[in-house]
Amino acid sequence: MINLQTVSLLDLLPPSIRSDPAMAAAAGALDGELQVTTGLIAALDIFGRSAEWTDAETDELAWQYNPPYYDPDLPLDQKRLLVKNAIPFHRHKGTPQAVEDLIAILFGRGAVEEWWQYGGEPYHFRVLTNNSDVTTTRAQEFIAAVDAVKRLSTVLDSVTISQAEELPLFFGGFLHVGEIITI
Repeated sequence: MINLQTVSLLDLLPPSIRSDPAMAAAAGALDGELQVTTGLIAALDIFGRSAEWTDAETDELAWQYNPPYYDPDLPLDQKRLLVKNAIPFHRHKGTPQAVEDLIAILFGRGAVEEWWQYGGEPYHFRVLTNNSDVTTTRAQEFIAAVDAVKRLSTVLDSVTISQAEELPLFFGGFLHVGEIITI
């Protein structure tokens, strides 16, 4: 296997012209340019270097890829995730998985319950999440985010917030087997 980072153009020449001194000199002269070009190829992988995006680059890429519910005021990590997942979001838009993925990026863990899972009306669903900000400060933002990826024919019935806490619960038992002697 040829490694493009370290290959010499002389190695790629066919054996019939490899021994020609003029061809060997030309190939050696082009090796430097070949190495520079090969080094620039890594910069072409936009999504592979998403951790390096600046705020301005992320906003420009968001304009290009149009991720669902993109807000320039979001934290940079969330904006990077939205842009990086823009193509999968558009590919799966209208599915419960797309709603769950968007909720996970913006609000933490979330799950979608379809109408048949909780006995609701057809084409309705509800969202279960563990983020308490959903009902207070970010309620409208949450609804707009869900509307951005849900099917247009479905209706969001409710948002249920669950909270899991550790409860120190102790229990004990005692068993005594023996005889009773009364004197």
